[in-house]
This record gives sequence, C-alpha cells and structure tokens, in this order.
Amino acid sequence: MDGRNWLERHALGLAAALTAGLLVVMLYFPIGVVFANAAFVEGVPTLEPLRDVLTDPFYVGSLAAVFENPLAIGSHLGALADWVGSSSVSPTVATPVPGIDLPLPWLSIQTPGIRGGLFGFTAYQATLSTVVSVALALPAAAILANYEFRGRRTIRSLTILPFVLPGIMVAVGFYAMFGQAGTLNSLLGLVGLGPVSFMQFSPLAIVILAHAFYNAPLIARITVAAWESVDARTVDTARSLGASQRRAFRDVVVPQLLPAVLTGALLTFIFTFMTFPIVLALGGLELATVEVWIYDRMRQLEYAEAATLALLETVLSLALTYVYLRYESAQTGLARVDARTAREPLFPEVRTALSPRRLAIVGYGVLALVVFVGPMASLVVGSVTDAGGFTLGHFSFLLERQLDGAAFQTRPFPAIRNSLLFGVGTLALAVPMGVVVSVLTTRAGRSGTIVETLAMVPLAVSGVVVGIGLLQGLVFGIELPYGWQFEVTGPVAIVVAHAVAAYPFVTRNVSPLLSNLDPKVVESARALGASRIRAVLDIEVPLIASGIVAGAAFAFAISIGEFSSTVILAGGTDAYTMPVALERYLGRRSGPAIAMGTILLFVTASSFVVIDRVGGRFER
Repeated sequence: MDGRNWLERHALGLAAALTAGLLVVMLYFPIGVVFANAAFVEGVPTLEPLRDVLTDPFYVGSLAAVFENPLAIGSHLGALADWVGSSSVSPTVATPVPGIDLPLPWLSIQTPGIRGGLFGFTAYQATLSTVVSVALALPAAAILANYEFRGRRTIRSLTILPFVLPGIMVAVGFYAMFGQAGTLNSLLGLVGLGPVSFMQFSPLAIVILAHAFYNAPLIARITVAAWESVDARTVDTARSLGASQRRAFRDVVVPQLLPAVLTGALLTFIFTFMTFPIVLALGGLELATVEVWIYDRMRQLEYAEAATLALLETVLSLALTYVYLRYESAQTGLARVDARTAREPLFPEVRTALSPRRLAIVGYGVLALVVFVGPMASLVVGSVTDAGGFTLGHFSFLLERQLDGAAFQTRPFPAIRNSLLFGVGTLALAVPMGVVVSVLTTRAGRSGTIVETLAMVPLAVSGVVVGIGLLQGLVFGIELPYGWQFEVTGPVAIVVAHAVAAYPFVTRNVSPLLSNLDPKVVESARALGASRIRAVLDIEVPLIASGIVAGAAFAFAISIGEFSSTVILAGGTDAYTMPVALERYLGRRSGPAIAMGTILLFVTASSFVVIDRVGGRFER
C-alpha cells in the first residue's frame, strides 16, 4: 500500500522524467548532432563555418560587410542611409553557386539598395506569404463572424482542414491547378484562351498562394474566435455617443481583433520562414529557402555548411516562437464578455443581394474557390483525367507498379501500409508525451512559458534538421562504453521523427482544457475518499478527453503527411511513406503522382473528420 501511495505521489514526476528523457534522445540529441557539425571540424572546435556563412553575401547579403568588419560603423551607417534614400531597385546578375547549373534569379531580388541573400529571400517570401494570408483571411473571418448563411458552420469547421494536409500534396494540387495541362488552363481553353504558363511565368506567386492556402484558414479561424467574443455592448455604447458605424468598428472592434490577427500573422511567418516541401516541389533550387538549401547542402555532403545554416535558422525560429508564446500568454488573461448581436443574413432577399457589399462578398467567394477549393478539386479531377478525357490509367500505373514487385520500384501499397503503421506508432508516443507536457506547462506557473518554449522546440526546428540528426545519430549508431553501440532502424527513426513533430499539437489541444479545469472539482473528489489516480481517471481525464482525442487525430494526420524528415530517413530503404512516394512519382510522371496525392488526400481527410467531430481546435 505504501508503494502505491508513493507511486501516486510521484507519478507526475516520473512521467515528467520519462518524457524529458525521451525528448533528450528523440529531439535534443539529434539537434545537437547536427549543430556539432557547425562547431567541430574533424573533431576540432572552431567558429570557422559560422564565420564563413555570416561573411558570405550569398547567405546574408549586405550584412556580410557588417559581420566582416563590425567596427566600421561609419560605412555601415552610410550603407543604411543609401538604402533608406534609394527608391529604385538596381539590377544585378544572379550569383553562380558551385555545383548548381541552374540560375538563381531570386538571389538578385533586392529591397532598395540592399541585397538580402538567402536569409533575406527566405524572410522576403515569408513576409509576402504572411501579407497575402492575412489579406485572404480577414474577409473570410468577417463573413463567418457576422453573417448567417447555409453551410456557415461547415465552412468554419473546414478552416482547420488545410492545416492537416501534407505540404507535398498541396504542392501537387497547385501543380494540377496551375500547370500547363492543369484545370485552370483547361477552363481557359473552353473560352478560346490559353494555355498560360503560370508555373513558369511567376513560380514565386504560386508558392505564395500555396502558403496562403495553408495559413489563411488558420488566421481566419483565430480571428473568427476573437470576433465572436467581442462585446457588442461596447459597440452600441460607441454608436450611442455619436460614433459612426465605421468609427465604432475602427476604435472598438479593431483593437479587440488585432491580437488575434497578430498571433496568426506571427505563426504564419514562422511556418513560411521554415517552408520546405512546397518550395521544393514548386520552386526547387531556383526559389530555394534556407530550409531547401540545408537539404541540398546535406545531399552534397557539405555538413558544416548545412549545420551552420540550420543553427542560424533555429535561433531565429526559437526567438520568434518564444515571442509568440509570450504574446499569446499575455492575451489569454484578458477576459471578454460574450454579448453578441444576432448575425445578419447574408442574402435576405434578391434586392439586397445586389448591394455592393454583397457583390464584393460573392467576388471574394469566387477567389476563395480558386485558391482553396481549386487545387484539391484539381487533384481529384486530374487523377481520373488526361488529355483524352476520363481515364483510370494513372491508378492502373500504380497498380502495375505494385504488381511489378521489383525491389528498386516505389510501390503504392507499401507506402500506404507504412504511413498507417507509422501513424499508429506516432500516436503511441506523441499522445502521452503531449498530455504530460500539457500538465507540466499548466502547473508551472510563471515559468510555464519557458517550459512550453522548450517543449515547443519542434515548431521552431525544421523537420530536415531533426531527420538529419536522427540519421547521423540514432540510425548510424552511438558508441557506448565497453564496446556497446546504440542504434535504431530507419522505421523506428521515422516514428520518432513523426512523434517529435506531432506531440506539440496534442499539447496545444489539451492545455486549454486543463487551464479551464476547476481544481475544486478534483479536491472535492479527494475529500470524498478518491485516490489521486482515481480522481485523475474519473474526473480530469473525462473533462479533457475531447482535447486528447482531437490531439491524437492531429498527431495521426501530421504523421501521415510528414515529409521533411521522412524523405531523409527513408532514402535507400523500403520504409517510404505516401508523401515520399508522391514526391518520387512527381519527379518522373505527374499523372501517377496526382493519383497518389488523391489517395493521400482521402486518408488525411478521414482524420479531419475525427478532429471536427470531437471539437478539436487550434485557436489558442
């Protein structure tokens, strides 16, 4: 009995220690292995790789001169004055890169008078993606929050769907939509126009739209939640004091929405700064971000260079993630009263349906269909059509590839099987870890933000870095004392990488429910004689069950679609998943790739049904 009481008293501490141990082995050690390549060359500690990167204009643009000679303040201020005073973009020649034959026109993208380099371009495209995502999200948030129409709840639920879709699949969907033989060109052909080479004309614009496809629904969801919590009585008070409707909106509603918009924008910037599969599939090295370049440097066996880039990217991402968590934590303490007025019917009658405001809403709806529905619809349509019309040839190709049975072939059934098995393994690791981290961050008090930041490292560290670290560490093996060696197989490493990527989303779903849990309920159960474990199982778990199930659905969906680490760990093995198979098919034949993407869409959408039914959310 004493042993049971001791276990109950120390259960959380033991769970925390076990979780911390798993994080050290599964996350921090692999990251350390990668970063060690930036600090040690042939076993000798050095800062040379860091200096080489920071003083190379290819990577940091005009800042290279600052890092090269930081004490030359006068010349740096002069360059800054020239940059501020310049109003034109000077032409430059694309910088040649050793070992790469493709021109890199993006390296010559400049803000007035200054070159940004690789990091500058990555921040540039992330900024553009954030601006476009916010611009697309705010009208959707306004419509969902203020108008009533058939299907509103369904559309609001669907705003979470893009977030669980695999990036490589979204890229293929945009290829099926905007490609030379894509849906958009087929529609233009019906009216005698086209074809238009959208992908060749402006690949950066397509990448930004693909990023907006991902992030605009997330911003809209966060903003709708804030809009629905605005106290309508404050607006009525402003109107009664003589403020116009526009003035009341600007002075009363906007300040209450701004924190949600800024939260969504900051998350979007973090996600798009670390973008990988979308840029890799749609832009390649011609639009390479830091993440894509890290992947390429690793393939070229330039470990020190890749590790240094990963280190700098991680420092920037961690800093932004910490700012986001601090800002979010400050906003959660602001209590709001729900006193909303009834939503206005979107189309109450034909006469008002022709008003300019509603025509603008219809126009936005058409744009939303093109950006958000078009790529996924094009994916499905493209899987059963070709130049001759309806066909099942793409799926037949996949079946023939399966029946061929050659070891070097990428076959669809093993990819589907592996994805599902890895998803189940991810649940077994990610759900307990996510729940334990939720409990710790909820009970940590003031230090909760620091604990949460450390636990949320996977959101700030790229999957490419985790995959490389696991490959160089656990898969290649770790030398232990007495001649022992610890190593894991590729499939185990893939499950570990997926669990590392997925457990923060379990935490994000469970933590709000734990924060709102009334401790008096648990104390009452204990006072009535319930043991600590019994109180947890009978009181706390049922109250947070919806968050656990929703987090599990997120974890499974993320595992199914994880590409960044998997493409590294599955190389040269038969442990490839559906996203990896899709990328391999895309490099050879687009039709089978689109067919595999459709299968992946079906599997991922099935997990979304679970998320929606249990009320999972990612607003906070």
